[in-house]
Amino acid sequence: MAQTIAVLSQKGGTGKTTAVRTLTDVLRRSGARTLAVDLDPQGNLSDYFDLPPEVEPTIADVLAGRSTAAEAIHDDIIPANLSLAEAELMLGGKMGRELTLKRALAKTSSSYDVILVDCPPSLGLLTVNALVAADRALITAEAQYFALQGVEQAMEVVDLARDSLDPQLELLGVLLNLADMRTVHSREALVSLKERFGEDVFETVIRASIAYAESAERATSILDHRPDLGADYLAVADEVLERLPGMADARERLAKLR
Repeated sequence: MAQTIAVLSQKGGTGKTTAVRTLTDVLRRSGARTLAVDLDPQGNLSDYFDLPPEVEPTIADVLAGRSTAAEAIHDDIIPANLSLAEAELMLGGKMGRELTLKRALAKTSSSYDVILVDCPPSLGLLTVNALVAADRALITAEAQYFALQGVEQAMEVVDLARDSLDPQLELLGVLLNLADMRTVHSREALVSLKERFGEDVFETVIRASIAYAESAERATSILDHRPDLGADYLAVADEVLERLPGMADARERLAKLR
């Protein structure tokens, strides 16, 4: 059975989609069978993986019951586009709406070791679906003044999903993204996060760089576009694998990539 990780943030611009894209790349290179699920109507993760805009079926078709999750997998990715916004509205009037994604992914989980779900930059119904389907939640935060507030809001939704719908849900960790640790501002953001969330905050901080936008534009992994920056994600993936049960072999293989 796959371990499903919902990657979320309270707002856009926290590097969440880049985190999903790059962690997917690293985990695959470590030998872990990894499925990426784009649950954002903007479809940025699908673009990053260079899937054509007209690709079908998508996660919207899965949630609407027009397709199975297995049928919507393209190169180990379930893509999204703007039709997902319509599907979200449809879900609002459906019985058991919070369980739709969990049920859809259940039949595919045996084919993978890890499933990474890229949530939309909001804490609405799609994100709740991701959390209910997930075993763990990974929260991304930008190194800026409101980082603590954003993480606390995301944590409230994680707690709500755990208490009401998914008692097995655990926090995987908080990842500080887009950080320039040469600045006092970024260093203070990291300190405030660690004071509030302690060991839940990953030791690795992802450095800010225009190279991430360049790699997204070229639909190329940062591991290939800028291996020096990709080293940050190799380190984060090591922390992720350390926190996941049964992933010791993948972690050993990852050590050979670093």
